[in-house]
Order: sequence, then structure tokens, then C-alpha cells
Amino acid sequence: MASKTKRASLKTQDGGMPLRVQLILLQALIVAVVTLTAGVTAGVIQAHTVRDAYEDRMLAVAQSIASMPVIRAAFDDPDPAESIQPLAETIRKASDLTYVVIANHDGIRYSHPNPGRIGERVSTDPSIPLSGEIYMGTQTGTLGPSWRVKVPIFDGTEVIGTVSVGILESQGDSEFVGNLFWIIGAMLVAVVLGVFGSAWVTAVIRRRIHSLEPHEITALVRNQETTMHGLSEGVITVDAQGTITLVNDAAARLLGATTTDLAGASAADVLDDELLAVLRDGEDAGRPVIVGDKVLVARSTGAGVDADAVDATLLLRDQTEMHDVVRRVEAADAIIAFRQRDGIPKGLSGETLERVVTALAEMPDASATEVGEALSVSRVSARRYLEHLASTGRAIRSLDYATKGRPGSRYRLNDPVEANAPGS
Repeated sequence: MASKTKRASLKTQDGGMPLRVQLILLQALIVAVVTLTAGVTAGVIQAHTVRDAYEDRMLAVAQSIASMPVIRAAFDDPDPAESIQPLAETIRKASDLTYVVIANHDGIRYSHPNPGRIGERVSTDPSIPLSGEIYMGTQTGTLGPSWRVKVPIFDGTEVIGTVSVGILESQGDSEFVGNLFWIIGAMLVAVVLGVFGSAWVTAVIRRRIHSLEPHEITALVRNQETTMHGLSEGVITVDAQGTITLVNDAAARLLGATTTDLAGASAADVLDDELLAVLRDGEDAGRPVIVGDKVLVARSTGAGVDADAVDATLLLRDQTEMHDVVRRVEAADAIIAFRQRDGIPKGLSGETLERVVTALAEMPDASATEVGEALSVSRVSARRYLEHLASTGRAIRSLDYATKGRPGSRYRLNDPVEANAPGS
């Protein structure tokens, strides 16, 4: 429980928000932005589509009316509105339009949804259709702002009137709003699906990275860098197929190769037989292995578990210098043991000792100074050898009171014949 609490506290050290939440929020934000952009684009397209559809329908209706012989013929009647108004209203209702207004060359209406407006002059400029052109746009008339289409009515080549059809702008906007609800609904569904999809993708990603947080991944990367370039111990990782997947600088240096040569190569091709044996069998305590002129200690996790091949790691430590030190210590211990066996203390030479014995045989009752001068050694060194002879009974030390100050020491062999004895 304590470890879980500690792990939870670690997950909030680098900003207070776990990676899982960050991933979901970031992906949800991306989905929302993309969906909103797509929705706005779809809305703009839909607005243009609705207007274009109405304009196409109004143009078709207006041109059909303008080309009807009965309409042109009615212009010659004493009361053109009597024939034109019923026909225009029928067409207006059948086409679901707000109005169908037919006017003569002077702009006098022959039809209108409000019969009281018949006979009045049109409220908007008819100059464009009277010039023989088609007008499409938004204008404000007696019924309010509307999308309208105006076309000329020809009698041969002469323009005798105009047909104006349209719908209120509010009607077109209401249809667009109705379609917009579907667009917004689709956007919300897309966002919800995107959030759930983001949560699923986040779960997949976290499983792939073993539920690690960013600071933990950073620590792993730093540890990897340390392993690859900072450790003095060699590290080689081999997969279940026997291919080297990771090798650090130290391992390459110990094996006399480069990381480029070793990485991706087969372990059987680049490792010695002894190292392969350690890698295959596993070695927890470490096994000395000689590679070239180096003495290495190799450890391994083993390349098999229950007869199944698995990934394995080989650790190499250079023990060449330690091996040399041990050899020197063993040699020194052997010399010391040899000297102790012969009764010569550490720091004394057997050859020099024999020279002191010979000099002492030639100079009975000699002082350390006199022996040192005879052998060209220091008084202190001569004294050490003389004291050794005195301590082993091979020489006799006596005090010399003839010297000034405290008495000096003089030495003579206990048995002068010993100097000439075989092996002395």
C-alpha cells in the first residue's frame, strides 16, 4: 500500500497531471478542433447549398413563367391581372415560394400574394430584367428581405415585362438552421466517439510503455545513456534468437570491437566460446574469463528458462589490473615466506648479510660505522644487519665506554670460524 502511495505521488511531481489524463485531453482537444473546423466548413457549405438550391428552383420557375404563351398573351388583355393573378398564385403555392410577381414594362404589378398590391408599381428596381438580363440576389420588398430572381418577359426580341419570384430570407435561414441541427448533432457524436477513441488509444499506448509517466521515462532514458556511455562495466543484451540488441561502450572496448560491429550481430559470431557458455548457462557469482590480454569476470542471467530461449544479459568487468596486483602480492608473500624460512627478516638481504659477516670476521670488535665504511653502506643499514646477527646469537654485542657521550656498540662474531663455514 505504501509503495502504491509513493508511486502515485511520483506521478504528480512533474506537473500534477498523469500521462493518461494528458493524452486523453490532448487527443480530445485535437478531435474537438478538427470536428469544429469540419462542422463550420460543413455549415458554410450547407448555407451556400441551400441558397443555391433555392436560386436554381426560383430561376427555373421564373423562366418557365416568362416563356408561357398565356402570360405573354395576357399582356394584351384589357385587365391582364384577371388572367395572370390566378395562374401566378397557383404556381407560387405549387413551388413553395413566397411570392410570384409579374409586372409590365412600366413596373406595374399584374400579380402579388397580397391582391391589394396589384396595380401598384414594384417596390424594387426592375431595370436589370427590363434590360434583358437576369437578376439573382437579396432585396427588401413589401414582404421584407428576400432571396429573389428576376427574369425578362420577351415578345420576340422586345422586353414587355418582368417575372420576379422569391422566398423570404427568414424561410431560407430556417431551413439552414434545421440542417444545422443535424450538423451539430453529428459533431457532438463525433466528439464523443473521439473521446472514447482517445481513451482507448491512451490505454494501448500506456500498455506499450508499461504505464510509465514522463518523468519515469526520462529517468529510464538517462539510465540508458549512463549504461551505454558512462559505466565501466560492459553490458550486452541478447534476444531469444541470439542477436545482440544492446551493447554499451565498455563492452565494446573490453572485446576490442565497436558498438557498430556488435549491435545487431549474432552473439555466436562475435563472442568467445567461454563468454557464450556463461551467456547460455547463466552465472550469478561471476566467472573469470580470459579474452585476449584481458582477464574479465563475466556474469549472466542465462539464455533459457524451462528449455525455452529468452532474452539474456551478459555483464563484463575488467579484472586485469586486479589480477596483476594479486600476482604481485602473491610473489611478495612468497619472498617473505622464503626469507622467514631462512631466518632473514623483511628488508634485509641475504647477500649483504653474508658480506657483513665476512667484514666482521676480518674486523673483530668493529662498530656499525666501521662496518658501513668497509662495505660502502650507511651506518644505519650496517647497524640493522649487526643487530640481527646479535639477536640470532651469531654475533656478540658489547659496549664501548671509550666514546664520548653515551657508550657505543661494538660487535664480534660469536664463532669466527663461522664466517668461513660452508653455506655461511
